[in-house]
Amino acid sequence: MKKVLTIAGSDPSGGAGIQADIKTITVHGLYASAVITSLTAQNTTGVYAISDVEPDFIAAQLDCVFSDIFPDAVKIGMVSGEEILEVIIHKLKQYRPGNIVIDPVMVSTSGRELLSSRALKLMEAKLLPMGTLITPNIPEAEILTGLSVKTEEDMKKAAKELTLRTGAAVLVKGGHRESDAADILFRDGCFTRFSSPRIDNPNTHGTGCTLSSAAACHLAEGKSPEESIKRAKEYLNGALKAKLDLGKGNGPLNHMYAVKQEGIKEEVKVDKIKECPESGIQNK
Repeated sequence: MKKVLTIAGSDPSGGAGIQADIKTITVHGLYASAVITSLTAQNTTGVYAISDVEPDFIAAQLDCVFSDIFPDAVKIGMVSGEEILEVIIHKLKQYRPGNIVIDPVMVSTSGRELLSSRALKLMEAKLLPMGTLITPNIPEAEILTGLSVKTEEDMKKAAKELTLRTGAAVLVKGGHRESDAADILFRDGCFTRFSSPRIDNPNTHGTGCTLSSAAACHLAEGKSPEESIKRAKEYLNGALKAKLDLGKGNGPLNHMYAVKQEGIKEEVKVDKIKECPESGIQNK
């Protein structure tokens, strides 16, 4: 079984972060391990509090995973603090995993900043160049490149600029545009456009986490970035089309939409016992 490690923050409402990553990895049939960077108090209406995990404890979590169940791919999501980033960078250099997918989470859907300015600089300088695939949305691409991104041509410029800076393949996601939900990948000097009709669903909590985790799954299985992104988008679209409606705000996806109920494969024999020999008590 292929294995994917997610390094991200926890979402107690289950729609994003570690919880969304584990659901996504599991329904893809891969083994999910998780290192938690931050605890958040959030739900579909917003992020209300963040408590970062101590860097030394994050290091201990990473050592435990890498030394025992070495992943075939690593997905990195919310990392808010500079010291936490330094630990992650150090451990990635130490263990050198392949297929690192970085979803540079900077601002929550509700508008709360999740990454400090000092941590952002460290991410740009040290973490992003370690990535196999970087998956910023349009606001994140603007922050990382300093470019204004409004059109698909702008998305191409941003993807190419970020690749030139990092050496990684870059997917600029177009979900924030009002037209179709086309995404632009720049890799090996070529652009690839991934297009699909916009799905009419206001509940999009955790879409970025889900897409990057699904792409990590396919990379872990040896697929190309192009094929991995295509399949990840197909899964994401299915989860959106299922139109799960939970919570009072921007609700979560239905990560389990494609799971089939196959029943119990191993037969369990059940014998009805009418009398307990030791007590003589009769069952009703």
